[in-house]
Amino acid sequence: MPEAFAAVGNPLNLLAARGQMGFSLGWHIILACFGVGMPAFMVFAEWRGHRTGNEDYIRLAHRWAKAMGVLFAVGAVSGTILSFEMGLLWPGLMARYGQVVGLPFALEGFAFFIEAIFLGIYLYGWDRLPRRWHILSGLPVCVAGVASAFFIVAANAWMNQPRGFDLAGGRPVHVRPWAAMFNPAMPRQVLHMILAAFMVAGFGTASVYAVGMLRGRRDRYHRIGFLLPFTVAAIIAPVQVVVGDSMARFLATNQQTKLAAIEGLNHTGSHVPLSIGGAYIGGRMRYALRVPDALSLLVGYRPGTVVHGLYEVPPADRPPINPVHLGFQAMVAIGFGLVLLGLWLALAWWRHRDLPRSRWFLRLAAISGVAAAVALEAGWVTTEVGRQPWIVWRWQRTAEAVNPVPGLWIGLISVLTVYAVLTVAAVYVLNRLRSRPVTAPQEGWTEEYAP
Repeated sequence: MPEAFAAVGNPLNLLAARGQMGFSLGWHIILACFGVGMPAFMVFAEWRGHRTGNEDYIRLAHRWAKAMGVLFAVGAVSGTILSFEMGLLWPGLMARYGQVVGLPFALEGFAFFIEAIFLGIYLYGWDRLPRRWHILSGLPVCVAGVASAFFIVAANAWMNQPRGFDLAGGRPVHVRPWAAMFNPAMPRQVLHMILAAFMVAGFGTASVYAVGMLRGRRDRYHRIGFLLPFTVAAIIAPVQVVVGDSMARFLATNQQTKLAAIEGLNHTGSHVPLSIGGAYIGGRMRYALRVPDALSLLVGYRPGTVVHGLYEVPPADRPPINPVHLGFQAMVAIGFGLVLLGLWLALAWWRHRDLPRSRWFLRLAAISGVAAAVALEAGWVTTEVGRQPWIVWRWQRTAEAVNPVPGLWIGLISVLTVYAVLTVAAVYVLNRLRSRPVTAPQEGWTEEYAP
């Protein structure tokens, strides 16, 4: 019974379970982003190459397809581990609410299989399928990758805004799975994640070619390999800022405690300043730059907008402040930095029809992939830690859902070992792939254009 989990509550088990789930998710989500964004890059590059006759696009598509195959294989392992962890680490959640939130998980399974099947066809189809059919075989990979992100994030959004059931005797009744999946938080959270995935994949892919260009490889292959994904990510970056602002205003109405934790705001009131930087020390925000009335303006477009503070809920219902605040600050700072980097490219292209001439642009572009990944992780810390102590917002506490069986620390150590092996293997294979000649099988090209 779910009630038994609350009675057995083991703080060490809870800490181990949260550490294992957090590490697994944080590792897997980077690969998932490439699974969402990279198929679109490779299919577009192949289509563009055949359309224009530019051999470099074909070489890039072939190289990216191979990299995608490696990342997908490793991501399949980490994703399988995550699916087992949901049941092994959080049986209290699945026992009580599995029937409510099970639909998006099931649909994600279908999306995963579609992506795996057509990625295999796409990889095997080089040299074997007609050009048009080979390109078409890549389109389901693009759609399925986005669909997987949609269904998983919809399930997570339900944990933030649970809907689609009534509770009777401590158990869900009158379950409405579609209402649960299409909960109020879903549209914004799904869009925010998909845009973030394209940014991580775009800046991450472009950063590889930025490093190559810094080493003197300024040929057309490297320019296209840099410009195509970087341009997509740079266009998405300002859109992401707008979506993120919409999410923050959604929190002001629907998850007020999380917004208060993001800002380190204790007291409810109007004319609330926006805190930039700083840390929550001694029960209040210190060392922050405060912009007068700015938080009230951002939330309700007028200085008199009331923003709710942490003291409206008991201390036991408040999330850890500093991880949420600092995570949000890091995400926003990096996000605006990437917007400025994209504007730098846009200005140089408008003036010279070329990349910026300063090597500092390429240096910053070379770290933009890591920066985008850090922003993604910081955003997930804000989302997940900001919901604490609830695993299902205001319906079930995280401590009630954790597995009471001792020994979860062994699982944590085992997972860390597995992921260390996966990381080494993935880096080794990708590095070997990077050092091999780039070929375009359909035409038999063999020139060496290592990124």
